[in-house]
Amino acid sequence: MNWLQLISNKRLGQENRHADRHDDRSEFKRDCDRLIYSAPFRRLQNKTQVFPLPGSIFVHNRLTHSLEVSSLGKSLGDDVAHRLVQRHPELQGTLFEEIGTIVQAAGLAHDLGNPPFGHSGEKAIQAFFTEGEGMALKPMLSTRFWDDITHFEGNANAFRLLTHRFHGRREGGFVMTYATLASIVKYPFASSVAGTHGKFGFFSSEEDTYREIADELGIICLSEPNQPLRFARHPLVYLMEAADDICYEIMDIEDAHKLKLLTYEETESLLLGFFDEERQSRIRQRVIEEGVTDENEKVVYMRACAVGCLEHECVQAFVDNEAAILAGTFEGSLIGAISPVPRDAYKRCTKVSKAKIYQSKPVLDVELSGYHIMETLMHDLIGAAVHPEKYHSKQLIHRFSSQYDIYSDDLETRIMAVIDYISGMTDIYALDIYQKINGISLPII
Repeated sequence: MNWLQLISNKRLGQENRHADRHDDRSEFKRDCDRLIYSAPFRRLQNKTQVFPLPGSIFVHNRLTHSLEVSSLGKSLGDDVAHRLVQRHPELQGTLFEEIGTIVQAAGLAHDLGNPPFGHSGEKAIQAFFTEGEGMALKPMLSTRFWDDITHFEGNANAFRLLTHRFHGRREGGFVMTYATLASIVKYPFASSVAGTHGKFGFFSSEEDTYREIADELGIICLSEPNQPLRFARHPLVYLMEAADDICYEIMDIEDAHKLKLLTYEETESLLLGFFDEERQSRIRQRVIEEGVTDENEKVVYMRACAVGCLEHECVQAFVDNEAAILAGTFEGSLIGAISPVPRDAYKRCTKVSKAKIYQSKPVLDVELSGYHIMETLMHDLIGAAVHPEKYHSKQLIHRFSSQYDIYSDDLETRIMAVIDYISGMTDIYALDIYQKINGISLPII
């Protein structure tokens, strides 16, 4: 792969159109603006990141997480661009110098496809077809579609949300640049090769769209003829993924301290573990010199230091492995390629998070409640899609807005319309619909 082809500002759906411009924004900055002002992005403010929403202590939701990933992604991209332009002077003055803005846009978009209630929402959608009543639908559906819905994945759903062509329209939706779209696809292969980890990059309905983007950008195809589609990652995916990895892990540690799931001593040990003893002493001394006495403020400073360390390390890892990344042979993540001390510290954070945060009572409670809400919505709404002739089905279907193809003659299209509808809900809206269709609450007119 080569950088000059990989960084394209061509827009999906407007390939042959020359748009009039009234300002000096780059096409990638326009991507950022389109995302920030969109309804799906606004809805992230009421989607669970890890901890229950809302509360008296404000922790991260999907919106604040996405903003932080976007900000860190901009820093990673800008720093990599600066380093690689020195190595490759021919890239100076080209679109390559805007990779920070592309990763910034990818950070804004990467969680748009996540359903309500975090990962438990994903599992509820999958389990309806693999463990629940949806199992009976398998003989009625194509193998490829069955693979898609039984592996439902938020990342693939984000790509669908940004590129889906409703009723065959070529234009519509976000009309993003090719480079930004490719930069959000962490798992660039079909659901049929998702394996035990269950991750994939695009539904079968968007496979041709991803192929078109990959061909245009020169992304390496790794699959054999007549085999399920598999591509190498677009290089900027590694930077977006690193920003995501850093933000969710380190910010979860800070949130856990605020919620008293971790003591100050535990938090300090985890965050200072990214540094050698000399740097740890300097950080502690800086806190004393600044007169910071509040433990939460101390954690904020140490968190900033840890994030800064990981950002620097990931930039170095990308630069060191540029050739392998461009060849499509780099394996793993940038976090896995950083220096031993911060890499081991990150692993310790991950281990503690699994034991003390993700298995904590507040997190388990929201996962259990969210799973049941999503399971019930899938039961009722998929049932309506399968039997649209029934009276109750018709009442439920009338709730769908015109953007969802729920009236299609094709069963798979109707099922996907339900999944689109449910996955786009906020936590509160999903709870509201759950209560209303189950007679738990009545609307106030």
